[in-house]
Amino acid sequence: MISYNLDKFESISLNEMEAVSLMKRVDTKFVFHVSLVPLLLEYIKEQYKVLKIGQNRMMTYKSNYFDTPDAHLYLMHHNGKAKRVKVRIRNYVESNLFFLEVKKKSNNGNTSKKRIPITSFNEKLDMNSLSFIHKTIGENYTLEKSIDNQFNRFTLVNKHLTERVTIDSNLSFNGAPFYQNLVILELKHERINRHSPVYQSLSSMGIHPMRLSKYCMGMAKSDASLKQNIFKSKFNKISKINNL
Repeated sequence: MISYNLDKFESISLNEMEAVSLMKRVDTKFVFHVSLVPLLLEYIKEQYKVLKIGQNRMMTYKSNYFDTPDAHLYLMHHNGKAKRVKVRIRNYVESNLFFLEVKKKSNNGNTSKKRIPITSFNEKLDMNSLSFIHKTIGENYTLEKSIDNQFNRFTLVNKHLTERVTIDSNLSFNGAPFYQNLVILELKHERINRHSPVYQSLSSMGIHPMRLSKYCMGMAKSDASLKQNIFKSKFNKISKINNL
């Protein structure tokens, strides 16, 4: 559990944050122990605003992920394919919004996300959803629900409106807790900026970028039959962080 009063940050509304939605971006992830979050936030509180929806600053996210019966999308990640895809339905709980989202990573490492609003979680994708996915990724995959996850997130936006920071905690997959002392921070910007206050602060704390897919970690942890050799070193690292 993150122990920090987010009221110390100025707030920003969802509409204001749309100016920095960054559907096309570079993502940089950092993984560290939850106990370090207060120190990081003290370092950066003057440079960022926190997203506030209603009276909420800490939000709940729920997702259903979809993959082929042979886990092709998962294996694209595992096998190191530069171009890869994730498909999910995400529920932004406090906003009571549902979106079908497709995330793509390109050969040059850029991430793009396209989404359409839907009304609720679906175990199966309807024709409209399948058509959207096909138009977005150019493939007619047979997709079925592969895993669900839930986590808490708060979002920071720098005061120049050029980057967003998401900090995720309390992850679970298929209802099972996933390394509860772990925090995943994602820095989202148009291009890598090592002069970002967040990047600089994390570096001063000895925390460095780590390539990590929550989806792949959850799939590998939930299904031992999946090919997962390449993720073993990642699990060792995050287990050590979790047990600090």
